[in-house]
Amino acid sequence: VQLQASGGGLVQAGGSLRLSCRASDRTFGNNGMGWFRQAPGKERDIVATITWNGGRTYYVESVKGRFTISRDNAKNTVYLQMSSLRPEDTAVYYCAAARGAVPTPTTKGYSYWGQGTQVTVSS
Repeated sequence: VQLQASGGGLVQAGGSLRLSCRASDRTFGNNGMGWFRQAPGKERDIVATITWNGGRTYYVESVKGRFTISRDNAKNTVYLQMSSLRPEDTAVYYCAAARGAVPTPTTKGYSYWGQGTQVTVSS
């Protein structure tokens, strides 16, 4: 499975961006998905996850109420809608496909990773 992330860019604080991650394989619909981010000099951390059917989501505390993860299995795509962006959200954002239907909130348990898309929030 190949994952192609897109939608990053430069935005002012308070602005919005929508990230997309398209999978090359139709089996995408069987896998939980996650969005992670990595700022310079820091570890890659979880942002949000979504189960195979979109029935359950998880968000790290710092993005709750601002970010929304969703998926369209017919399009093999998972999204991350980001609003009220802050400078501390600046990072490279990665999508990843979990090994199973229910994703974990850590980097472990993910079989495939996208190439990353840069999000920069200016103050």
